[in-house]
Amino acid sequence: MAFETLADTLKALADPTRLKILSLLRTRDCCVCELVPLFNISQPAISKHLSRLKTAGLVHETRRGQWVFYSLNEKKLEETGFALSHLPDLSEWLKELEKQGLSVTCE
Repeated sequence: MAFETLADTLKALADPTRLKILSLLRTRDCCVCELVPLFNISQPAISKHLSRLKTAGLVHETRRGQWVFYSLNEKKLEETGFALSHLPDLSEWLKELEKQGLSVTCE
């Protein structure tokens, strides 16, 4: 991997919110609208973080109707040597969101 590409990837990983998003995506694919209540920041802010991760090649974007879902690009993460196992398991965040009735199904 070229130094410039690696540096860009590491910069994308250097934000706590983006690392938390990656940790959540370990559990399942997510739509922007599901992430907004978890982080208590605006939809445009979440979209900007996801865009940064996508530009670095760390996430894939898939359209399902009018919704866009994001998933991990595990191959790219492996290429950088970044181990997802280093991230804390935040699957409880998604469970808590569902429990509170705030989980959004975009399908």
